[in-house]
Amino acid sequence: MEFTRDVLHLDAEAECARISRFLHREVVEHYRRQGVVVGLSGGVDSALIAALSVRTFGAGRVQGVLLPEKESNPISEPLAREQAAKLGIGVERVDLTPVLSTLGVYERKDRIIGGLCPDYDPTVDKTKISLPPGLLERPAMNVFSLTVQKPDGSARSFRLGAREFQAIEAAQNMKTRSRMIQLYAYAERLHYVVCGTTNKSEADQGFFVKYGDGGVDIEPLAHLYKTQIFQLARHVGVIEGILNRPPSPDTWSGCVGDEEFYFRMPFETLDVLLYAWNNGVPKSEASDALGLAPEQVDRAYTDFHSKAKATWHLRTMPVTIDQVG
Repeated sequence: MEFTRDVLHLDAEAECARISRFLHREVVEHYRRQGVVVGLSGGVDSALIAALSVRTFGAGRVQGVLLPEKESNPISEPLAREQAAKLGIGVERVDLTPVLSTLGVYERKDRIIGGLCPDYDPTVDKTKISLPPGLLERPAMNVFSLTVQKPDGSARSFRLGAREFQAIEAAQNMKTRSRMIQLYAYAERLHYVVCGTTNKSEADQGFFVKYGDGGVDIEPLAHLYKTQIFQLARHVGVIEGILNRPPSPDTWSGCVGDEEFYFRMPFETLDVLLYAWNNGVPKSEASDALGLAPEQVDRAYTDFHSKAKATWHLRTMPVTIDQVG
């Protein structure tokens, strides 16, 4: 089959029906549970899985949970509530700020940031981390930078060393794992399944937290690239506010999208190139199909390999002695 830039186009209705069959089989026949719990983030992945779950089980057997904290984007909760209201599903809200404060998440992160930026004021400054932009335009290593944004609009960036990045990542990942604790509390009380929202673009490149958003019972969207998620979301009628919102991890006080934070190129290009890399499409063929220079495709393939190799452990279960002999 000839490789083209349209390779990820779906028959949306057929794919929705396929996912619905998967949901019913896994939840009812495999887990023998009554419904699903979905963490509603105000993003497209959770909005889509909530809509498909309603299609499968009915609104009365889908429990939405909002999990804000003090650094969440203020638009996330209103968008999640609007989507839930459109679907007619119940919503519970748990503010994670007290738990995260008790765990020392903010203090740990702020201590590292203050060491880099002596005039950092966590009460008013916004922060985010990101990788070098424009991977296809220029070569650059996957080294994260921290940006501190002042109330007057000024900003300073600092390159993160490995120890600094690891310490910040460890603190931030506690946010995602704390979310999962709450989702399982609702799922166990209701005798439901925790439904994941990770897509293939994220799963393949390690853009999820082990035992955080990766610690769920089922992953109905993990075979779909991000652009395919948007195709299905439009088909099922996800609200425009979510469809028009740039995807974001929503764990930093400063606004940062998935492209800036991790992927380094737009999803429209990323997904097709990632599909090509996953399926062994020669670089020359991918270059011709996308109108990119060979060196651009080479940089993308190298980046995919690097991230997949660095995050292999996220996609594995604990190893036992019986498995290794």
